[in-house]
Amino acid sequence: MIGTTVADSERAAALASRRPGLSATAGVHPHEAKDWSTETVERLRALLALPGVVAVGEAGLDYHYNHSPRAAQRRAFEAQLTLAAELGKPVVVHAREADDDVAAFLRDARATVVLHSFSSGPKVFEAGLAAAAYFSFSGMITFKSWTATDLLTACPPNRLLVETDAPYLAPVPHRGRRNEPAFVRDVAIALANARGAAFDDIVQQTTANAQRVFGPGLAAALSPAQQLS
Repeated sequence: MIGTTVADSERAAALASRRPGLSATAGVHPHEAKDWSTETVERLRALLALPGVVAVGEAGLDYHYNHSPRAAQRRAFEAQLTLAAELGKPVVVHAREADDDVAAFLRDARATVVLHSFSSGPKVFEAGLAAAAYFSFSGMITFKSWTATDLLTACPPNRLLVETDAPYLAPVPHRGRRNEPAFVRDVAIALANARGAAFDDIVQQTTANAQRVFGPGLAAALSPAQQLS
């Protein structure tokens, strides 16, 4: 469960503490970066100390909507990368139409990075590879408009992740419906087809990668019954 503000990060953390099998992140989305403050840092730090909160984020840069000034976005992103490195947590990164700046931040990042719902261009992909980032692909890879099949095949197997970005970006054959976590299976099928791999192999690889990057908090929560198969 992805946090996008301090308030909804707190709600996600509370739900993760009550429901087995759930985990959360805590962070500030670039849309909300205009509200970043020193109080934000301390509230996130407290949340990230909880066992069910496995990562910082969703942090990053969004130059498409610019709901927050770009300078504010960069300030909040840099602060969250620093916090993640300090706490030894991965950071879930949102990147949209900000490839130059995102790539620059990746080159300097000391935290483990998860490039969420990855759809950026070659510059971010190469910077992500150099930073040993994880590439998380969403339902977009099932769309007719998806043309970056080369990225799906070029990504190292130990850096692959799948996600839904629910409630948005429902994969084929669920287009037009509210997305939900169960549809991650369709993303994994598309990834397996693109890579010429067996579905079960993709399930095992992406599950192992998720457990590695998000640590024991996720590994304990993710029982075999909750995996993609």
